[in-house]
Amino acid sequence: MSKSTKLSVVVITYNEIEYIEECIDSVIFADEIIVVDSYSKDGTWEFLKNKPEVTALQHPFENFTKQKSFALSQATNDWVYFFDADERVTPALQKEIIQTINNPNSFDAYWNYRSFMFKNERLYFSGWQTDKVYRLFRKSRCEFINNRIVHETLKVNGTEGKLKEKLIHYSYKNYEDYKGKMIRYGQLKAKQAHLKGKKWSILKQYLRPTWKFVNHFLLRLGILDGKKGLIICYLNALGVYERFREQRALELKSNN
Repeated sequence: MSKSTKLSVVVITYNEIEYIEECIDSVIFADEIIVVDSYSKDGTWEFLKNKPEVTALQHPFENFTKQKSFALSQATNDWVYFFDADERVTPALQKEIIQTINNPNSFDAYWNYRSFMFKNERLYFSGWQTDKVYRLFRKSRCEFINNRIVHETLKVNGTEGKLKEKLIHYSYKNYEDYKGKMIRYGQLKAKQAHLKGKKWSILKQYLRPTWKFVNHFLLRLGILDGKKGLIICYLNALGVYERFREQRALELKSNN
């Protein structure tokens, strides 16, 4: 497949040994692959060091925004595809990426829709059917916004478009892993809210998780995903519950 414009792929990792090999294999077409690891303990770092096609660095993790900003700064090419270790670029998406960055009329940043995988089966509803994230962009026109420590936001100083091909997202490994992930995200979002001066309330504590579940399981058709949908919608709601529980704990601590 012919290409002339160079592409850097950037990934951040922590204990991703089950995912990292297939992740790297899916973007082997890139001119540069940079992986910033936050001192993994499961063999991820050792694997990366033995991959000559990967530029691997270790950097202490403070929050997602700072880690991704550091990783982005390591890219030597303007066009960057920044994605996660539990995501996979399909051959069709690879072709679209190459065509896009070589198009003289391309936008500065592109949203990428994702197919959420429950283990090895696709989840069609449960709130994930419209899931999209920035993945392909020009480094010179974009930056991660500094005021967020989780679910970091890319600021685009230019034009935006959408890629047609979907990215495969293997977010659900097993129940305990996904539960832990949702709880950690909830705790980080609580810290973010606390730093912004947002206040906890008992209504938020119980109504927000309930609404999250009802919205995703009923209104966004998680019920059609069967047992898988029930599990995902419950765990996503649990993450919201944990967010407000942790926010309350932070408030109490700061008031003492």
